[in-house]
Amino acid sequence: SRAKDDFDVLRPLPKPNIDTGMGLERVAYLMQGKDNLYEIDQIFPVIEKAAELSGKRYGADHDDDVRMRVVADHVRSGLMLMTDGVTPGNEARGYVLRRLLRRSVRAMRLLGVHDPVLPELLPVSKALMEESYPEIATEWARTSSSAYAEEESFRRTLTAGTQIFDVAVTQAKEAGASELGGDQAFQLHDTYGFPIDLTLEMAAEAGLAVDRAEFTRLMGEQKARAKADARAKKGGTVNTAAYRTLRDAGETPFLGYTDLDVTSRVRGIVANGQLVTNALPGDVVEVILDETPFYAEAGGQDADAGVLTAPGLQLEVLDVQRPVQGLVVHKAVVNEGELVTGAEIRAEVDPGARFGASQAHTATHVVNAALRQLLGAATHQAGSYNKPGYLRFDFNAHEALSPTMRSELEGIVNEAVRDDFGVTATEMPLAQAKALGAQAMFGEKYGDVVRMVELNGAWSRELCGGTHVRSTAQIGLVDLIGEGSVGSGIRRVEALVSTDAFTQFASERALVSTLADTLKTQPDQLVDRVERLLGQLKAAEKQIADLRQRELLGNLDALVAHAVQVGGVTFVAATLPGVSAGDVRTVAIGLRDKLAAQAAVIALVGGQAKPVLLVATTAPA
Repeated sequence: SRAKDDFDVLRPLPKPNIDTGMGLERVAYLMQGKDNLYEIDQIFPVIEKAAELSGKRYGADHDDDVRMRVVADHVRSGLMLMTDGVTPGNEARGYVLRRLLRRSVRAMRLLGVHDPVLPELLPVSKALMEESYPEIATEWARTSSSAYAEEESFRRTLTAGTQIFDVAVTQAKEAGASELGGDQAFQLHDTYGFPIDLTLEMAAEAGLAVDRAEFTRLMGEQKARAKADARAKKGGTVNTAAYRTLRDAGETPFLGYTDLDVTSRVRGIVANGQLVTNALPGDVVEVILDETPFYAEAGGQDADAGVLTAPGLQLEVLDVQRPVQGLVVHKAVVNEGELVTGAEIRAEVDPGARFGASQAHTATHVVNAALRQLLGAATHQAGSYNKPGYLRFDFNAHEALSPTMRSELEGIVNEAVRDDFGVTATEMPLAQAKALGAQAMFGEKYGDVVRMVELNGAWSRELCGGTHVRSTAQIGLVDLIGEGSVGSGIRRVEALVSTDAFTQFASERALVSTLADTLKTQPDQLVDRVERLLGQLKAAEKQIADLRQRELLGNLDALVAHAVQVGGVTFVAATLPGVSAGDVRTVAIGLRDKLAAQAAVIALVGGQAKPVLLVATTAPA
């Protein structure tokens, strides 16, 4: 352990715990005799593929070499991020991933490749990395489809945005400017989806700078507007000082898993972001209790409703949130009496609303499991929201569910309800829950001990802090009412739950009954009856159109008779009220044919929903 000069090699460093940066990749490039990280065996084959696609030779041109290195690094980084569950987006880690993938595509374009490149490059990186990270193969169907969809989206963005960018560059150069305006960069970002780094790169290539300060100012204004709008909708405040003061006294224990009616003490009252000592009738304040049965909105589940009461005092709870970690805040309106800090108070959750929310939350877990059963294990949750009678669930997918798949999904969900799966919640170490295959929401923070909710054992296992019914049969019924896109690679299903679902079915049944009575047919024959009616209507419309056209063409002589001579040219002008654009054109062609032997101009005005003006001339002699 000692060098020749008696230096103690293994002695503690004077400044311990410093990362020397000597990671595995740096060791690899030293051991493999390479000049840089990009040429080691885990990365260089991607560069070789990029060179093959572009027809360039690595090592021949510095700028091209940089672009190939960017591609190799970003493709691998993007693959690892997507494997970990990140989806391309416009916020946080999703935006980082989007930039990595789009810069890869952009670099390949600069190398002269305009065809899709990720389907060629990503599999090369997968083959290199999956031996060390087997989950890459497990998640490949999801990650590859996400990446390819992102490239296709970016290709559309490039087509639209590049045209606008080129116009802006031309205008700037004609004006003798040395930079693009920040407002132009912001428009490219906000309207056409051009990331600012792409605008900077393209501007530099055109010999222009970008007014980055102005762009940053406009982005800041946009974010401020968005935050203000969100606060206005939520009715909250951004000042957390009062909350942190109350949080210093300890967390707010949640007793609502077992108790809906709890006697507690008022720890603090917050009004307009400030601590106050009391609240009077009509005041809307935020109340912090020593402990609470109220569920604060989290994990997609809406907050509980209910009341806070004491002798001579009654508050209606409007919302429940956690503005700082561990502190539950009840937004409430004082209906009667005076609320004071330190008072003993009874916190009562509305049991009907809680049960409805629990039904919807358990139904959300059922939908999640059913989607994975239908679409495969690569399907994962991207967000959810549930409240009494309603749920929505977001998941990764790049294609819409077909009508058959929607029907099958609804069938799987309601079969699980019918089969009365038991619902259990167990606290356990995070590692144990992961070993059991529990699904976690990417981006959520979990402690060392987590709560795992199971439906019929392994059929559905999720990490969840929400409230649930005791068995799936208590959900009652799930009615899938919608499915659509909510972003790049993200789909959303919406459903009504329990009595809301039944009410919807009853409404639809009443509608079917009314239609059947109106059309004098049986409900099971409605489709045939409506199709026959549509066929008859189409035939009648065609017959009317034919008659109308014959009538119009029959009046050509009358229109010609009203022609006037203007400087040796026959001029026919007429208005045709209520005549469609197609029929106006037919009349114009008919008149032109009748007047073909002479110089003539025909001007007709018609139209139905909007006016149509048509001018025709005969061919010059």
